[in-house]
Amino acid sequence: MKKFSVLFFITFLIINALSIHGVEAYSYGDPNEEKVAEVYKEMLVKLDENPPNFTAAKKVYESVQEEIDMHMGPEPSKLILKNLADEDKQALTDNMEKLLVLNIARRLDSIENNFSEYETTKRLLAKGFATYEALSPKVEAEHPENDKKIRADFDEALQALGNPGLFGVGKKEASLDSFKQNKDEILDTLKSEFKIKSLEVGHFSESATESNAGGKKDWTDVSNIRNWIPLILIAAVIIAVVIFVVRRRRK
Repeated sequence: MKKFSVLFFITFLIINALSIHGVEAYSYGDPNEEKVAEVYKEMLVKLDENPPNFTAAKKVYESVQEEIDMHMGPEPSKLILKNLADEDKQALTDNMEKLLVLNIARRLDSIENNFSEYETTKRLLAKGFATYEALSPKVEAEHPENDKKIRADFDEALQALGNPGLFGVGKKEASLDSFKQNKDEILDTLKSEFKIKSLEVGHFSESATESNAGGKKDWTDVSNIRNWIPLILIAAVIIAVVIFVVRRRRK
């Protein structure tokens, strides 16, 4: 009876570990921090000082200006720098919000154009969602139903990416059509929410390939054999315990 209880407990641990790993494997993963969203939040802190610290806010923005100009053209930065020079807090906040919407559109466009690159598209969707997280408080405060809709669309977009599984195990087919539908719904809601007529401002990068140097690793991708190492180690320890218990009882 004791032997059965031990084996049952060990089996439960294995199943629980696999289940947790499976759930994590189909999460957004580590967004590796979206710089533009982080800058937006830092700028809001500076603008909320009394009086608003436009000088500090400008320094924060300049830390990502080169990247913004490269991906979206010079137009957004020209307008934002003018708002900073004019010390127009409301216009500056509005234009930074529109910039984040443009950044979400850029991420989603990159996913659509490189849909077969699962690891990269999943990371880009995480970045897009991280950008929306910075905008979410305003959307939720004014139109909570839109916040729920956008979040649901992001969740469905994640499902649409599919999952290559590990050696075909746990594979889930991707659906580009479903992703496009969710993408359009996200962007249409954001355009309406932030009163943006068109997202065709500047230019978007056509390549979804990004350097991950210095970034954090995404430990939730089951297609990466390294992510299975902790489970393999756990299984090895459990097997060793079972062998030890069985041998001890035989003696």
